[in-house]
Amino acid sequence: MTLPASTHYDKLIARAQTLAPAVCAIAHPCDEPSLSAALQARDLGLLQPILVGPELKIRATAAQYGLDLGNARIVDAPHSHAAAEAAVALVRSGEATLLMKGSLHTDELMHEVVARNTGLRSGRRISHVFIMEVPTYAEPLFITDAAINIFPDLETKADIIRNVIDLHRGLGLGEPRVAILSAVEQVTPSIPSTIEAAALCKMADRGQIAGGLLDGPLALDNAINPDAARIKGIRSPVAGVAQVLVVPDLEAGNMLAKNLTFLANAEAAGIVLGARVPIILTSRADSPRSRLASCAVAAIYAHHLSEQQARPLA
Repeated sequence: MTLPASTHYDKLIARAQTLAPAVCAIAHPCDEPSLSAALQARDLGLLQPILVGPELKIRATAAQYGLDLGNARIVDAPHSHAAAEAAVALVRSGEATLLMKGSLHTDELMHEVVARNTGLRSGRRISHVFIMEVPTYAEPLFITDAAINIFPDLETKADIIRNVIDLHRGLGLGEPRVAILSAVEQVTPSIPSTIEAAALCKMADRGQIAGGLLDGPLALDNAINPDAARIKGIRSPVAGVAQVLVVPDLEAGNMLAKNLTFLANAEAAGIVLGARVPIILTSRADSPRSRLASCAVAAIYAHHLSEQQARPLA
């Protein structure tokens, strides 16, 4: 079934517009894609940006590309490393409830996020989720982790799954169907990811991972195609209709997401989870719509987290 482009993203953006704009610290928005995305998200009512970086460079970028800074707050920082440090400090102080990557390397921002004494660590391991708009798939497709954890061990994978389950539910999409991917659907000792997939499913059976329906190992075809699952004789509420794909490692996830983007005309919004606040992690190759979708996802989830924190304990 072929769907109109951006159906899912439009819904997320529209929902985020019903909420009060989240204050977002943008680290080093010194190129046209990152600065225009922040300002467009502001104009759509998704975010209230704090632009953190060299003020003269930010103003020069705005002038060069005809971008209206309006009354956006600018926190002057001399270079990208200082901008990352200052943006994280704004979150730690409570002045911002979101963090967004500008025109700096991901490693540079994440170095400040994970700093032991001054960063944004929480009790969870940090992980990344792509929320993908795939024209041939009936639902948003979540892929994790394709950007942060290179070769995650079992405990890290458990947190990766907990993070994405919480996001899926926090976006109002309900209990997710989570497929833990490998090359085959049978538990095979020579393929370690199949052993880990089986262990993760048993952890879910024992309540160590809660809130989602897990199945694995599953190969990609029988995770997302009902006919492939039926032919293989796999009977589960996840097989063939997965909403979340948990990949064995970063290499597999990155290739899967980029294959969908560049060969299947998919779009990829990105968010980092497991820190104190959601982190909008965009790429220079992202389309303007996928950048806005990343902002919308982060804004909705930040609102959900603030509601949870405000809710009295039973």
